[in-house]
Amino acid sequence: MFVASGAMAPAQPLRATILHADLDAFYASVEQLLDPSLRGRPIAVGGGVVLAASYEAKAFGVHGGMSGRRARELCPGLTFVGGHFREYQRLGDAMVDVLRDFTPVVERISIDEAFLDVTGSVHLFGPPAGMAAEIRRRVGAELGLPVSVGVATTKHLAKVASQVAKPDGLVVVEAGEEREFLDPLPVELLWGVGPATRERLGSRGIRTIGALAATSPATLQKLLGSAVGAKLGSLAANADPRRIETGRRAGSMGAQSALGRRVVSEQLLRAELGFLADRVATRLRAKGRAGRTVTVRVRFAGMRSVTRSVTLPWAISVTLTLAELGVGLACAALADEPGEREITLLAISVSNLVPESALQLELDLDARVDQQHRPGTRSGAARWASDRAMDRVRDRFGRGALGYGDVMFRSGRGVPDEFRELAEKDAAALPEPGAGHRHADERR
Repeated sequence: MFVASGAMAPAQPLRATILHADLDAFYASVEQLLDPSLRGRPIAVGGGVVLAASYEAKAFGVHGGMSGRRARELCPGLTFVGGHFREYQRLGDAMVDVLRDFTPVVERISIDEAFLDVTGSVHLFGPPAGMAAEIRRRVGAELGLPVSVGVATTKHLAKVASQVAKPDGLVVVEAGEEREFLDPLPVELLWGVGPATRERLGSRGIRTIGALAATSPATLQKLLGSAVGAKLGSLAANADPRRIETGRRAGSMGAQSALGRRVVSEQLLRAELGFLADRVATRLRAKGRAGRTVTVRVRFAGMRSVTRSVTLPWAISVTLTLAELGVGLACAALADEPGEREITLLAISVSNLVPESALQLELDLDARVDQQHRPGTRSGAARWASDRAMDRVRDRFGRGALGYGDVMFRSGRGVPDEFRELAEKDAAALPEPGAGHRHADERR
């Protein structure tokens, strides 16, 4: 079409060219692939804690993060298997390689899922729906794994579509069909709606995405807070301007630990948050990053969560400093909830990340300066040097060779380090349009 000079070109029609590919029950599916005798049977990866469950086990209510004892009660025929962590990484990488055969515009958001924009590939491979079907065929034929794919006009909608497509399916939402598709779906399919948010919305009769979209922004912000309310309202209306980002760096790094139901104590907080801080700080140092904002989340037995955060005038990557700040934040959160005696989850994250430069020493001229937590003071520098020496030992002899006492004791229980490393590998880069995201072992 010819456009006269100075005239506005007509907007290009919106097309469903965003794909979200998600391997189904990934860890359990890999185990069934490696051992064909497990196919069609309810299995769980793990032991004391369920790391992942097959669809056959999920039908009995078994899910990631559940205790092994509870899982066996729900599913007496459940078979527990150990994890083949190198195979998880290899097959996850192989799935991404298949996606890159269709377009270079691929955004991997975890070991087993990715977005891709196929706008520039239509002239080579045909319609996006056809590309999605071919991706599913190739992943099944070449890797032996089931994958669900959603095709839509936005990232958010493509992810919802892939969840609706599970297991092992394909759902295409063409432009103009968004409201018809979204409105009847349950609110928990929105990215960022967990059990607590779902319960809060349900208390107001908001149980579908359509009902959420019809709720006034003021009501949502009053119910969920200004930031979360605004984000979820936008997602319910399919307002998601985010593009596929192929080179995005993580804006935060974090880790969490499901505890079952534990009576809260200072000893518990120090052990668990020390363990999580060690994981996060080690990853920060490995990436040459440090952060100024520390956030802790505490989840109670009733699935309600509270968060507390602090922003420092300096960036940190020191394990003990992060652990001490985390315990202080958790204690502050618990002090505001005197009626809560049991907790089920602890999480810690570091954001406002910056490149970590060489340590700049400071003169101790102000007695009010936080000596231990400020990196450049004498005690802060000693912590900084100690961590880097420990990193070198671990790089050579393994993570279990050296560590802080509580951390070493805690590391011997629960989720294996290899699984945590896979689950956390890309979690920091996961875009969070809502109030959080599900852990890798909790996805459908």
